[in-house]
Amino acid sequence: MINNKTVTLTTFAGMGLLAMSLHAHAAQEVRIATHVSAESPLAKQMEMFAERIEEKLPGEFDFELYPNGQLGKESALIDNLQLDTIEMVNVASGVLKVDDQLGFFDLPWLFQDRENVRRAMAAGLEKELVDTVEGNMSAKVVGVYENGFRHIINSQHPIETPADLDGMKIRISGGDFRQQIFASLGAVPAKIAWGETFTAMQTGVVDGAEAATYGFYGQKMYEVQDYLSLTRHVYTPSFLLASPGFWDSLTEEQQAVFTQVAEDMRDDAYAQAAEIEQANLDAMRDALEINDVDLGPFRDKVKSVYENYESKYGDDWLQIVRQTAESS
Repeated sequence: MINNKTVTLTTFAGMGLLAMSLHAHAAQEVRIATHVSAESPLAKQMEMFAERIEEKLPGEFDFELYPNGQLGKESALIDNLQLDTIEMVNVASGVLKVDDQLGFFDLPWLFQDRENVRRAMAAGLEKELVDTVEGNMSAKVVGVYENGFRHIINSQHPIETPADLDGMKIRISGGDFRQQIFASLGAVPAKIAWGETFTAMQTGVVDGAEAATYGFYGQKMYEVQDYLSLTRHVYTPSFLLASPGFWDSLTEEQQAVFTQVAEDMRDDAYAQAAEIEQANLDAMRDALEINDVDLGPFRDKVKSVYENYESKYGDDWLQIVRQTAESS
Protein backbone atom coordinates (compact mmCIF):
# COMPACT_ATOMS: atom_id res chain seq x y z
CA MET A 1 0.00 0.00 0.00
CA ILE A 2 1.18 3.53 -0.77
CA ASN A 3 -0.07 6.64 0.99
CA ASN A 4 0.92 10.24 0.35
CA LYS A 5 0.85 11.99 3.69
CA THR A 6 -0.13 15.52 4.61
CA VAL A 7 0.11 15.30 8.37
CA THR A 8 1.68 17.32 11.14
CA LEU A 9 4.71 16.17 13.09
CA THR A 10 2.48 15.57 16.11
CA THR A 11 0.25 13.25 14.10
CA PHE A 12 3.33 11.52 12.66
CA ALA A 13 4.65 10.81 16.14
CA GLY A 14 1.34 9.25 17.07
CA MET A 15 1.39 7.11 13.96
CA GLY A 16 4.88 5.96 14.89
CA LEU A 17 3.57 4.67 18.23
CA LEU A 18 0.68 2.98 16.49
CA ALA A 19 3.00 1.29 14.00
CA MET A 20 5.01 -0.21 16.86
CA SER A 21 1.93 -2.07 18.03
CA LEU A 22 1.23 -3.82 14.73
CA HIS A 23 1.48 -7.59 14.65
CA ALA A 24 4.64 -9.12 13.23
CA HIS A 25 2.85 -10.54 10.20
CA ALA A 26 1.51 -7.13 9.12
CA ALA A 27 3.03 -5.25 6.19
CA GLN A 28 6.22 -3.48 7.23
CA GLU A 29 5.77 0.28 7.52
CA VAL A 30 8.19 2.28 5.39
CA ARG A 31 8.17 6.06 5.69
CA ILE A 32 9.93 7.87 2.85
CA ALA A 33 10.38 11.62 3.28
CA THR A 34 11.79 14.52 1.33
CA HIS A 35 12.23 18.19 2.18
CA VAL A 36 10.88 19.48 -1.14
CA SER A 37 7.44 19.76 -2.72
CA ALA A 38 5.13 16.97 -3.82
CA GLU A 39 5.62 18.10 -7.43
CA SER A 40 9.42 17.94 -7.29
CA PRO A 41 11.50 15.25 -9.01
CA LEU A 42 12.47 13.91 -5.58
CA ALA A 43 8.86 13.37 -4.48
CA LYS A 44 7.99 11.76 -7.81
CA GLN A 45 11.01 9.45 -7.47
CA MET A 46 9.70 8.33 -4.07
CA GLU A 47 6.34 7.54 -5.64
CA MET A 48 7.91 5.65 -8.53
CA PHE A 49 10.07 3.57 -6.21
CA ALA A 50 7.22 2.72 -3.83
CA GLU A 51 4.87 1.78 -6.67
CA ARG A 52 7.42 -0.54 -8.25
CA ILE A 53 8.31 -2.23 -4.98
CA GLU A 54 4.60 -2.80 -4.38
CA GLU A 55 4.39 -4.46 -7.81
CA LYS A 56 7.34 -6.74 -7.08
CA LEU A 57 6.56 -7.48 -3.42
CA PRO A 58 2.79 -6.97 -3.07
CA GLY A 59 1.54 -6.60 0.47
CA GLU A 60 4.96 -6.80 2.12
CA PHE A 61 5.33 -3.06 2.76
CA ASP A 62 3.08 -0.19 3.72
CA PHE A 63 4.69 2.89 2.17
CA GLU A 64 3.90 6.31 3.61
CA LEU A 65 5.28 9.22 1.59
CA TYR A 66 6.01 12.57 3.25
CA PRO A 67 6.94 15.42 0.86
CA ASN A 68 7.06 19.17 1.64
CA GLY A 69 9.43 18.88 4.59
CA GLN A 70 6.64 17.46 6.77
CA LEU A 71 9.15 15.43 8.76
CA GLY A 72 11.80 18.11 8.85
CA LYS A 73 14.30 20.05 6.81
CA GLU A 74 16.89 18.24 4.71
CA SER A 75 19.54 18.26 7.43
CA ALA A 76 17.07 16.86 9.97
CA LEU A 77 15.98 14.10 7.59
CA ILE A 78 19.59 13.07 7.06
CA ASP A 79 20.30 13.08 10.79
CA ASN A 80 17.15 11.15 11.67
CA LEU A 81 17.82 8.56 8.99
CA GLN A 82 21.23 7.83 10.48
CA LEU A 83 19.60 7.53 13.91
CA ASP A 84 17.10 4.98 12.52
CA THR A 85 14.09 7.14 13.36
CA ILE A 86 12.89 7.11 9.74
CA GLU A 87 13.24 4.32 7.22
CA MET A 88 14.03 6.16 3.97
CA VAL A 89 14.61 9.67 2.63
CA ASN A 90 15.18 11.22 -0.78
CA VAL A 91 17.49 14.21 -0.42
CA ALA A 92 20.00 16.21 -2.44
CA SER A 93 22.58 18.89 -1.60
CA GLY A 94 22.68 17.99 2.09
CA VAL A 95 24.35 14.68 1.27
CA LEU A 96 27.16 16.48 -0.56
CA LYS A 97 28.23 18.04 2.73
CA VAL A 98 29.29 14.74 4.30
CA ASP A 99 32.67 14.86 2.52
CA ASP A 100 34.42 17.87 0.98
CA GLN A 101 35.29 15.93 -2.18
CA LEU A 102 31.57 15.81 -2.98
CA GLY A 103 31.86 19.55 -3.63
CA PHE A 104 32.58 18.13 -7.07
CA PHE A 105 28.88 18.52 -7.83
CA ASP A 106 29.12 22.24 -7.14
CA LEU A 107 31.66 22.69 -9.95
CA PRO A 108 30.20 25.05 -12.57
CA TRP A 109 29.05 23.73 -15.92
CA LEU A 110 30.40 20.30 -15.08
CA PHE A 111 27.96 18.41 -17.32
CA GLN A 112 26.93 19.31 -20.85
CA ASP A 113 23.43 17.87 -20.45
CA ARG A 114 21.50 14.99 -18.88
CA GLU A 115 22.96 12.54 -21.36
CA ASN A 116 26.43 13.50 -20.16
CA VAL A 117 25.24 12.91 -16.58
CA ARG A 118 23.82 9.51 -17.48
CA ARG A 119 26.97 8.42 -19.30
CA ALA A 120 29.30 9.63 -16.56
CA MET A 121 27.31 7.88 -13.85
CA ALA A 122 27.30 4.65 -15.85
CA ALA A 123 31.05 4.95 -16.51
CA GLY A 124 31.92 4.76 -12.82
CA LEU A 125 31.04 8.15 -11.35
CA GLU A 126 27.97 6.81 -9.56
CA LYS A 127 30.01 4.05 -7.90
CA GLU A 128 32.57 6.61 -6.72
CA LEU A 129 29.74 8.76 -5.42
CA VAL A 130 28.00 5.91 -3.61
CA ASP A 131 31.24 4.65 -2.05
CA THR A 132 32.09 8.14 -0.79
CA VAL A 133 28.64 8.75 0.67
CA GLU A 134 28.39 5.36 2.35
CA GLY A 135 31.93 5.76 3.68
CA ASN A 136 30.94 8.98 5.45
CA MET A 137 27.34 8.28 6.49
CA SER A 138 25.49 5.64 8.42
CA ALA A 139 23.12 4.96 5.53
CA LYS A 140 22.55 2.73 2.52
CA VAL A 141 22.43 4.48 -0.87
CA VAL A 142 19.56 2.72 -2.62
CA GLY A 143 19.51 4.91 -5.74
CA VAL A 144 21.02 8.04 -7.27
CA TYR A 145 18.74 10.17 -9.44
CA GLU A 146 18.24 13.86 -10.24
CA ASN A 147 17.42 16.96 -8.25
CA GLY A 148 18.03 19.11 -11.32
CA PHE A 149 20.06 21.70 -13.15
CA ARG A 150 20.15 25.08 -11.43
CA HIS A 151 19.30 28.39 -13.10
CA ILE A 152 19.09 32.05 -12.08
CA ILE A 153 15.90 34.04 -11.49
CA ASN A 154 16.12 37.79 -10.82
CA SER A 155 14.33 41.13 -10.84
CA GLN A 156 16.90 43.23 -12.70
CA HIS A 157 17.59 42.02 -16.24
CA PRO A 158 18.27 38.88 -18.28
CA ILE A 159 21.59 37.16 -17.57
CA GLU A 160 23.26 36.93 -20.97
CA THR A 161 26.93 37.63 -20.19
CA PRO A 162 29.04 37.43 -17.01
CA ALA A 163 28.89 41.23 -16.78
CA ASP A 164 25.14 40.98 -16.19
CA LEU A 165 25.84 39.40 -12.80
CA ASP A 166 28.24 42.12 -11.65
CA GLY A 167 27.16 43.36 -8.23
CA MET A 168 23.93 41.36 -8.27
CA LYS A 169 22.92 39.91 -4.89
CA ILE A 170 22.03 36.26 -5.51
CA ARG A 171 20.68 33.88 -2.91
CA ILE A 172 22.68 30.64 -3.16
CA SER A 173 22.75 27.26 -1.50
CA GLY A 174 25.56 24.72 -1.55
CA GLY A 175 29.10 24.91 -0.26
CA ASP A 176 32.32 26.81 -0.86
CA PHE A 177 32.58 25.96 -4.55
CA ARG A 178 29.08 27.32 -5.22
CA GLN A 179 30.10 30.53 -3.50
CA GLN A 180 33.28 30.68 -5.59
CA ILE A 181 31.22 30.42 -8.79
CA PHE A 182 29.20 33.53 -8.11
CA ALA A 183 32.11 35.49 -6.66
CA SER A 184 34.15 34.67 -9.80
CA LEU A 185 31.31 36.04 -11.93
CA GLY A 186 31.16 39.31 -9.99
CA ALA A 187 27.94 38.56 -8.11
CA VAL A 188 27.42 38.93 -4.37
CA PRO A 189 26.41 35.47 -3.07
CA ALA A 190 23.99 35.55 -0.14
CA LYS A 191 23.22 32.64 2.20
CA ILE A 192 19.54 32.96 3.11
CA ALA A 193 17.18 30.20 4.20
CA TRP A 194 15.10 28.97 1.27
CA GLY A 195 11.86 29.64 3.13
CA GLU A 196 12.87 33.29 3.58
CA THR A 197 13.95 33.88 -0.02
CA PHE A 198 10.57 35.01 -1.40
CA THR A 199 10.35 37.75 1.23
CA ALA A 200 13.99 38.69 0.65
CA MET A 201 13.13 39.19 -3.02
CA GLN A 202 10.05 41.25 -2.21
CA THR A 203 11.99 43.55 0.09
CA GLY A 204 15.06 43.88 -2.11
CA VAL A 205 17.42 42.10 0.27
CA VAL A 206 18.44 40.00 -2.73
CA ASP A 207 18.11 40.63 -6.46
CA GLY A 208 17.55 37.00 -7.31
CA ALA A 209 18.26 33.36 -6.54
CA GLU A 210 19.68 30.22 -8.07
CA ALA A 211 17.77 26.94 -7.91
CA ALA A 212 16.11 24.24 -9.96
CA THR A 213 12.95 25.28 -11.81
CA TYR A 214 10.62 23.37 -9.48
CA GLY A 215 11.90 25.52 -6.61
CA PHE A 216 11.08 28.75 -8.43
CA TYR A 217 7.68 27.46 -9.49
CA GLY A 218 6.71 25.89 -6.17
CA GLN A 219 7.59 29.06 -4.24
CA LYS A 220 5.81 31.26 -6.84
CA MET A 221 8.92 33.39 -7.28
CA TYR A 222 7.64 34.39 -10.70
CA GLU A 223 5.28 36.71 -8.81
CA VAL A 224 8.16 38.89 -7.55
CA GLN A 225 10.84 38.29 -10.23
CA ASP A 226 10.91 39.18 -13.90
CA TYR A 227 13.70 37.20 -15.55
CA LEU A 228 14.70 33.55 -15.64
CA SER A 229 18.01 32.75 -17.32
CA LEU A 230 18.68 29.09 -18.09
CA THR A 231 22.29 29.06 -16.92
CA ARG A 232 22.42 25.35 -15.98
CA HIS A 233 25.42 26.28 -13.87
CA VAL A 234 25.22 23.34 -11.45
CA TYR A 235 23.71 19.87 -11.62
CA THR A 236 22.67 18.27 -8.33
CA PRO A 237 21.88 14.57 -7.93
CA SER A 238 19.29 13.19 -5.55
CA PHE A 239 19.94 10.33 -3.15
CA LEU A 240 17.37 7.74 -2.16
CA LEU A 241 18.72 6.51 1.18
CA ALA A 242 17.73 3.79 3.63
CA SER A 243 18.52 3.82 7.32
CA PRO A 244 20.98 1.15 8.47
CA GLY A 245 18.47 -0.46 10.82
CA PHE A 246 15.74 -0.62 8.19
CA TRP A 247 18.09 -1.98 5.52
CA ASP A 248 19.39 -4.69 7.85
CA SER A 249 15.81 -5.66 8.73
CA LEU A 250 15.11 -6.64 5.12
CA THR A 251 15.64 -10.18 3.92
CA GLU A 252 18.32 -10.79 1.30
CA GLU A 253 15.55 -11.24 -1.27
CA GLN A 254 13.95 -7.92 -0.33
CA GLN A 255 17.30 -6.13 -0.46
CA ALA A 256 17.90 -7.56 -3.92
CA VAL A 257 14.48 -6.37 -5.12
CA PHE A 258 15.03 -2.88 -3.67
CA THR A 259 18.41 -2.67 -5.40
CA GLN A 260 17.09 -3.92 -8.73
CA VAL A 261 14.04 -1.65 -8.71
CA ALA A 262 16.22 1.35 -7.89
CA GLU A 263 18.54 0.52 -10.77
CA ASP A 264 15.79 -0.23 -13.27
CA MET A 265 13.97 3.08 -12.64
CA ARG A 266 17.05 5.25 -13.21
CA ASP A 267 16.39 6.20 -16.84
CA ASP A 268 12.70 6.79 -16.14
CA ALA A 269 13.63 9.07 -13.24
CA TYR A 270 15.94 11.13 -15.47
CA ALA A 271 13.22 11.42 -18.11
CA GLN A 272 10.65 12.39 -15.51
CA ALA A 273 12.94 15.13 -14.11
CA ALA A 274 13.33 16.58 -17.60
CA GLU A 275 9.55 16.58 -18.05
CA ILE A 276 9.04 18.34 -14.72
CA GLU A 277 11.57 21.02 -15.64
CA GLN A 278 9.86 21.65 -18.98
CA ALA A 279 6.42 21.76 -17.34
CA ASN A 280 7.69 24.32 -14.82
CA LEU A 281 9.10 26.49 -17.60
CA ASP A 282 5.88 26.29 -19.60
CA ALA A 283 3.84 27.27 -16.53
CA MET A 284 6.02 30.32 -15.81
CA ARG A 285 6.51 31.52 -19.37
CA ASP A 286 3.70 34.09 -19.28
CA ALA A 287 4.96 35.60 -16.02
CA LEU A 288 8.69 35.73 -16.77
CA GLU A 289 11.07 36.56 -19.58
CA ILE A 290 12.99 33.30 -20.06
CA ASN A 291 16.26 33.21 -21.98
CA ASP A 292 18.90 30.68 -22.98
CA VAL A 293 22.53 31.55 -22.31
CA ASP A 294 25.76 31.25 -24.31
CA LEU A 295 27.83 29.51 -21.64
CA GLY A 296 31.30 29.88 -23.20
CA PRO A 297 32.14 33.27 -21.63
CA PHE A 298 30.89 32.06 -18.25
CA ARG A 299 33.11 28.97 -18.32
CA ASP A 300 36.15 31.15 -19.01
CA LYS A 301 35.46 33.14 -15.84
CA VAL A 302 35.32 30.17 -13.47
CA LYS A 303 38.47 28.26 -14.37
CA SER A 304 39.93 29.09 -10.96
CA VAL A 305 37.14 27.11 -9.28
CA TYR A 306 38.30 23.98 -11.11
CA GLU A 307 41.93 24.72 -10.31
CA ASN A 308 41.07 24.96 -6.61
CA TYR A 309 39.19 21.67 -6.71
CA GLU A 310 41.85 19.77 -8.64
CA SER A 311 44.62 21.00 -6.34
CA LYS A 312 42.82 19.34 -3.41
CA TYR A 313 41.22 16.24 -4.90
CA GLY A 314 42.84 15.53 -8.26
CA ASP A 315 41.04 15.08 -11.56
CA ASP A 316 39.98 11.42 -11.56
CA TRP A 317 36.26 12.21 -11.34
CA LEU A 318 36.65 15.08 -13.79
CA GLN A 319 38.20 12.74 -16.35
CA ILE A 320 35.14 10.49 -16.20
CA VAL A 321 32.88 13.45 -16.97
CA ARG A 322 35.11 14.81 -19.72
CA GLN A 323 35.49 11.48 -21.46
CA THR A 324 31.76 10.84 -21.44
CA ALA A 325 31.04 14.42 -22.57
CA GLU A 326 33.07 13.80 -25.70
CA SER A 327 30.91 10.79 -26.54
CA SER A 328 27.53 12.32 -25.68
